[in-house]
Amino acid sequence: MDGWVWWLIAAVGLGIPLVLTAMPEFGMVAVGCVAGAVTEALGGGRVLQVVVFAIVSVALIAVVRPLANRNRRQRPELRSGIEALKGRQAVVLERVDEAGGRIKLAGEIWSARSLDAGQAYEPGQRVDVVDIEGATAVVM
Repeated sequence: MDGWVWWLIAAVGLGIPLVLTAMPEFGMVAVGCVAGAVTEALGGGRVLQVVVFAIVSVALIAVVRPLANRNRRQRPELRSGIEALKGRQAVVLERVDEAGGRIKLAGEIWSARSLDAGQAYEPGQRVDVVDIEGATAVVM
C-alpha cells in the first residue's frame, strides 16, 4: 500500500475523536496528516513528509486555537425580556404624562409614564423607552 494511504487512514483515525470529543486539535493534526499524504503523493521522502506533517499541525494549533479561544470569549450580548425593550421606540396611543398613558411597543400595548414630570406626549408621537418598571414603560 502506498504511503499516502497510511497518512489518510491516520487523518480519518484522528477525525473520529474529533467528532466524539469536539476537540478541534484532533482536526488540526488530521489536516497535518493530509499535508503529509500530499507530500508523499508529490514524491517527498519520509523525512520531508514528517516535517510537513509537524509544521502544518503545529502551525494550525499555534494560530487557529488562540483565534478560536478569543472568539469564544467574545460572544455577542443577546438581550431578552424587558432588557430588549429598553432603548426601542414606541408610538403613543393615549396621552402619556407623569400620571400615565398608553403606548404601542413591539406590537403590544403597554401602560407608560413620562420620565420628566412636566413632559407630556400626544397620540401619534414617537417616544423612546428608557426603562421598564413592572408593567409600565418609562418613556421620553
